[in-house]
Amino acid sequence: MSRDVTIEPLAEDALLLRFGDGIEVSINQRVHAAARALWSGDLPGILDIAPAYATLLVRFDPAEWIDAAGAHPFKRVAAALRAILDSGRRRDDRQKNAVPAREAGRTIEVPVCYGGEYGPDLAAIAGHAGLAPDEIVARHTGPDYTVAMIGFAPGFPYLLGLDPALAIPRRAEPRTRVPAGSVAIGGAQTGIYPRELPGGWQLIGRTPLVLFDPRREPPCLLAPGDDVRFHAIGDDEFARLVEHPRGD
Repeated sequence: MSRDVTIEPLAEDALLLRFGDGIEVSINQRVHAAARALWSGDLPGILDIAPAYATLLVRFDPAEWIDAAGAHPFKRVAAALRAILDSGRRRDDRQKNAVPAREAGRTIEVPVCYGGEYGPDLAAIAGHAGLAPDEIVARHTGPDYTVAMIGFAPGFPYLLGLDPALAIPRRAEPRTRVPAGSVAIGGAQTGIYPRELPGGWQLIGRTPLVLFDPRREPPCLLAPGDDVRFHAIGDDEFARLVEHPRGD
């Protein structure tokens, strides 16, 4: 697993593992497989492991890794991380599977009220794609998505799996206020605004689920590696779920 992984210092207490470039499902699967392997390695002083599309941030306590000479522990930590990744690669090679199979994670059902006041850009997306609005909804609810990473704001999931026909550039003029729960498309990605925020993605619908609540443990409803399935609901169901939200 570590043959083509670069490890570089990012801060006094952080290293960045780089698995490739761009947004690719296969690269992101390797990132998540590495995150699971490193957490399972139970190394001392590891404070956080944060996956992104093609990179993995590892934060550590330097005091746990300083050697007798007092040298900065970057090399020691990097060597320990690479040893775990190499161990996983050898196991995968024995299984004749160069890319570790992704472990079954959680599957989260996300209800969405599409179009109208909840998805004011649905018509623009339909026009851009040359499809009817109902076909846009059908294509958006068709795939299973994977949470590639959480970023931009606490709880904001970047989801892999969007039908390429639905890809659309971001708005030329971002909105100053996007309602919480807005389901949106930006380029080849889809995501969900966890709270009211400014943003330039095209709004296709809205979910009544609460994606981020600092009083909840964990505060984020979705986590990297989770699967997401969207399904369409009507106005009445949306109102009912707002009154009785899930994931509190």
